[in-house]
Amino acid sequence: MNQNKLQELQILEQNLQGILMQKQTFQIELAETRGALEELEKSGEDVYKIIGQLMLKSDKSKMKSELEEKKKMLELRLKTLENQEKSTTERLEKLRGEIMKDLKK
Repeated sequence: MNQNKLQELQILEQNLQGILMQKQTFQIELAETRGALEELEKSGEDVYKIIGQLMLKSDKSKMKSELEEKKKMLELRLKTLENQEKSTTERLEKLRGEIMKDLKK
């Protein structure tokens, strides 16, 4: 069996694990951002933003704009990670098939 294929398989599996961890992190952040946008819609005109250890009064429309921009960025990043996950998974499946074929020889 080809040692290079086994090494590549291990590297791809590690890469996939890293992609999945990043994806989960961004999914959580996106859910929090969507939740913040929903709460912002329900709130009155007085809204506050936490910056470090401070809570400061903020402009509602500016905060909404910032959250919408963050949401778009997170959705784009998630789409990129999903594409990376798909291509890595496809390469992994192909490589596993090659290794299994080599083992049967």
